Amino acid sequence: MVGLGAWQLGADWGEVDEGDALAVLNSAVEGGVTFIDTADVYGDGRSERLVGQLLKDHKGLTVATKMGRRVEQRPENYDLDAFRAWNDRSRENLGVDTIDLVQLHCPPTEVYSTDEVFDALDTLVQEKRIAAYGVSVETCAEALTAIARPNVASVQIILNAFRLKPLDEVLPAAVEAGVGIIARVPLASGLLSGKYDENTTFGEDDHRNYNRKGEAFDVGETFSGVDFATGLEAVKRLVPLVPEDATMAQFALRWILDQPGVSVVIPGARNPSQVAGNVAAASLTPLGPDQLSAVRGVYDDLIRPQVHNRW
Repeated sequence: MVGLGAWQLGADWGEVDEGDALAVLNSAVEGGVTFIDTADVYGDGRSERLVGQLLKDHKGLTVATKMGRRVEQRPENYDLDAFRAWNDRSRENLGVDTIDLVQLHCPPTEVYSTDEVFDALDTLVQEKRIAAYGVSVETCAEALTAIARPNVASVQIILNAFRLKPLDEVLPAAVEAGVGIIARVPLASGLLSGKYDENTTFGEDDHRNYNRKGEAFDVGETFSGVDFATGLEAVKRLVPLVPEDATMAQFALRWILDQPGVSVVIPGARNPSQVAGNVAAASLTPLGPDQLSAVRGVYDDLIRPQVHNRW
């Protein structure tokens, strides 16, 4: 299933005005999207508030948000009182009494092994503040720790043609445990759209400019941690694999959808045209063995040395 990631509607991808943001959200719903992912930190709540406006006019949507990145990243800050306060703010932003899915937003690694944290999340479910909870992770090890928890509903993880490590253990473990997989950064911050070249530049307020070395947050969130020049070369090698009736971006999304265990992929979009292109990926013919093998070959040759052992 193709959903919508709403990070870019809040911040860190250059300015998106409210009218354009709402156009993206409405076109996604009109195109059949039923899953939207946001976070309390995106634009300090702006993304959640925009999604909340959408919910006033549309029913039957599943909205997932995330919490935890608005405070100093110390394990002791993740407790029930904090969760209730963060949840109150998100419910107000979204205009709902119960949030469908709340995810811990890439917290410190120790948090995944802390029983009290998951007891507190269970309490939020009991209090009907949230219907279910999951985690967003940086590493495969964190994902596996979370999947072992009995009430974790989902794991959000970077998965794309430049990040294959989750295929080895995480996706099989999630399938066995009945845990959903939400694939984020599916286009490697746009690299896998095939629209960039060595002359492409990004604005000062775009993380693809200011976070290339992890200056603001985990570098794996920007271009999946791949050096920009290396990513461009990898895309050149992937382009011949793209079917005539598809774009590079659609090919990259179809690759993710073809991985066993993936529940939803959440590409972002800055305009309705991008939304339509992303949604259309679900209608493409599944990739064949030769295409899948070729993607892994490009990964092994160019990408694996940079990222495989890091996340």
